[in-house]
Formats: sequence, C-alpha cells, structure tokens
Amino acid sequence: MDASDDTGATAPGAGTPEPPAPRRTKKLVNAPDEVVADALRGLAAAHPRLRVDPRARLVVRTDAPVAGKVGLVSGGGTGHEPLHSGFVGPGMLDAACPGAVFTSPVPHQMVEATRAVDGGAGVLHVVKNYTGDVLNFRMAAELAEEEGLSVRQVVVDDDVAVSDSTFTAGRRGTGATLFVEKIAGALAERRAPLDAVADVARRVNDASRSFGVALTACTTPERGVPTFELGPDEIEVGVGIHGEPGRERRALAPARELVETAVEAVLAELPDPVDGPVMALLNGMGGTPLLELYVAYGDLVEALELRGVPVVRSLVGNYVTSLDMAGFSVTLCRADEEMLRLWDAPVETAALRWGR
Repeated sequence: MDASDDTGATAPGAGTPEPPAPRRTKKLVNAPDEVVADALRGLAAAHPRLRVDPRARLVVRTDAPVAGKVGLVSGGGTGHEPLHSGFVGPGMLDAACPGAVFTSPVPHQMVEATRAVDGGAGVLHVVKNYTGDVLNFRMAAELAEEEGLSVRQVVVDDDVAVSDSTFTAGRRGTGATLFVEKIAGALAERRAPLDAVADVARRVNDASRSFGVALTACTTPERGVPTFELGPDEIEVGVGIHGEPGRERRALAPARELVETAVEAVLAELPDPVDGPVMALLNGMGGTPLLELYVAYGDLVEALELRGVPVVRSLVGNYVTSLDMAGFSVTLCRADEEMLRLWDAPVETAALRWGR
C-alpha cells in the first residue's frame, strides 16, 4: 500500500511529508527573475530597428547617436509598458533604461545610455518622481558630467492624488511622462539646443496633472499574489502606478462617477486658464479592455465639455500601466501652440507612431 492516499496526504507514520511545491505565477513568464531579459529579447525580435541589450537592460534607437541632436534618455521599473522602452525611436526617446519590476534602473545603465545617445549637443534625462529614480539619475548625471558630457534633468511630478507617498517626496510621476517625452523629443529632433529642450519638457510637466483609479490590484511575477487587497465592491481612488495607496478606498460606482472624481481632482490643480484647451490621455492600467476605456473617455469628454474645457488632442489606451491592474488614469495638459505643433510632429516608436 502507498504511503499516501489519492489526495496526496501523507499517511500516519510514513515519515516527514514532502515540502509543498513552489507557487507558480499564473502569468506568461518562464522564470520570474528572468522576465525583464525575456521581455527585452521579445522586444528586439518584434522591433529590429531598435538596439536592445537584454543583459545590460538598454533600449537604444538604431541611429543613435545622432550628430548635433540632443539625446533623450528615460527609464524606470519594468511593469509600466509601453513606458519607457516602447517610446524609443525618432521623435521621442533616444534610449530607455528598464529596471527590474517596479524597481529603478541603476546608475551605470543610465550612464551607458547617456554615452550611447550623446551626439555632441548634450543629453536630457526625463525622470519620474520616485525616490530611487531621482537619486540614481542624479548620480548618473554626475558621473556622465565627469566624463565631459553635458546633461540636464527634468523630473515629472504630475499625480495630484497625494502630495507625498511611500516612494516620493512630492507628487508622483505618471501619465504626463508620455507628454513630456513626446513633445521634448520632437523639439530635439529639430536640433534645438539642450536648454531649450529641457525648458519645453519642464513647461509640459508644469502644465500637466493626473489622477488614477484602481478596480483591482496588480500582481508582480515574483510574488504571484496581488500587491494589495480590495473587496469585491471596493476600489482605490488616487492609486499610484506601483499600487501605492491613494486618497481613499470607496465603493465601486459607475464609470461616469469615477471619471467625474478624476476630472475634479485634476482640474483643481491644473494651471489656469480654467477653461483653456487641453490634451487628454485616458490611460489604461494594463488590465482594462478598450471597450471600458472608451466608455470612460466618452464620460471624460462630456465632463470637460460641461465645464467649457475643449479637448484638442487625445490618446486612449494602455500607455503608462501597472502590470495587470484594472483601472484607469486621466492626464490633462494645458497645451500652448508650440506644444501642439510638437505633439503633431512625426514619431516612430514601437508604441506610438504617426506622421511618417
């Protein structure tokens, strides 16, 4: 007779039971500790016009460095795709440094990326306002400058949900990062000088505000379980892109009410004029289908029209995500005529392309 029955339980007196099998993450991964390298190999295969180094964790546009052009470098923890690697290419970033999941890249990645894109006109670092990102990019800039490279940095801090959080001092950097990278990237493509590119990046950040809502938590490949708990009828209002807590936890409500909450929060902190035109990003967090995102975008436009705020440019989709989190974020930018012209300029990246 076997020492165990058909349930797998060990019979009395059969000795020490076998340890439980390790938890397997129900995700399309081979090994959690290899997920970043594996994803970068896939990115390289899908987009051969990018120079991708899965081990060094660098994504560089094929023609970099471009002589006489300001180079743009950004980066952050993996898990926010297509930010940042999906935005590398003509008209946007010159290089991206992906870190481990929800973890800042390290300074040597950033220095190597800076070297790779320096075409003699200097390099701009676009940094989301998270403590690790800010400290590591600052160190990288100092090391690059010791090598004789000219570097400027712009910190993106658009999330109005909280003024300070576990990961930041001040507002978190979220959806406005896309606006900053696209508009500054377009100006750099026109061979504008480094200070002018940094200036427009700061103006875009200053003119942008964001707010997010989570319907579910996300699950990292390493943990295999949700990063926080929400009841079946609970949502997190003002959530961060790493699952950081927001303003409050409340009961689920119709899309129109959730969008209204986001609009009120963003407009309360958006620079004047109150009724000026805006660029709008209705962003998915990674686990929300487009069907629902378009529902939310219709409600967003309606809410803004009722307030006399015209939407002059828009994007709907998953652009600044949080792995598989269900939910959305709203980013509005008070765009002036120069910003709109730069937004409309050609761009050719894995995740964003038009005008070519």
